[in-house]
Amino acid sequence: MTDIPSIDLTGKAVDQAALDRLTSIGEPRRLVGADLGGLSFGEVDLAGWQFEGCNLAHSKLARTRLAESRWSACKGAFADFGRADLVDAEIVSSDFNNALFRQAVLTSAAFRRSKLTGADFTDARTVDLALEEVLAVDARLPKVSFRRQTLTQVDLSGALLEGADFRDAVFEECSLRDAQLLRARFEGADLRGADLGGIRLGDAAHFRGAIISRAQATDLLKELGLRVL
Repeated sequence: MTDIPSIDLTGKAVDQAALDRLTSIGEPRRLVGADLGGLSFGEVDLAGWQFEGCNLAHSKLARTRLAESRWSACKGAFADFGRADLVDAEIVSSDFNNALFRQAVLTSAAFRRSKLTGADFTDARTVDLALEEVLAVDARLPKVSFRRQTLTQVDLSGALLEGADFRDAVFEECSLRDAQLLRARFEGADLRGADLGGIRLGDAAHFRGAIISRAQATDLLKELGLRVL
């Protein structure tokens, strides 16, 4: 995959016609420095393509086939990946704040050292989705399964995690502060590496069966208005 041909578009204008020509090539390419903001990819097959330092803000990639694609140092605020095929995709050091991944297929996909603030993963297929060093503040991740996964430096502050499955997961330097946890499951989860601040009385029950530290237990009791002597 590292030997695929590169196309350096740094500083060059790319309009819709130019993008259509690029995506009709048929073989994987590495796009470098391409400004693709606001353009529409359509239902083309870009499996195995690589995107390096590209701008995809407000781009439309709904239903685009992007299996095994690689994204590095890209910016895609408000990009629409609805129903896109991102199986085995890897997103590294990129900013996809407020991007839409609704109903996307993210099986075995990975986000590393990236920003997903406000991103929407509603109804996405997320088996074995990996997050590592990810800022996902206020993201929408309802019913996403992280069962038996290790989450490292993942900030889920204020995130919508309704119905999410964290059973037997391990949290390392993570945050669940003020997250929305209705019907989320944490049985067997190791939460000793998670910030649980802002937990309300109704949320505490969601942590039944989870492992927390003595300090966290004390903090939770304080959050719930109980005096610890």
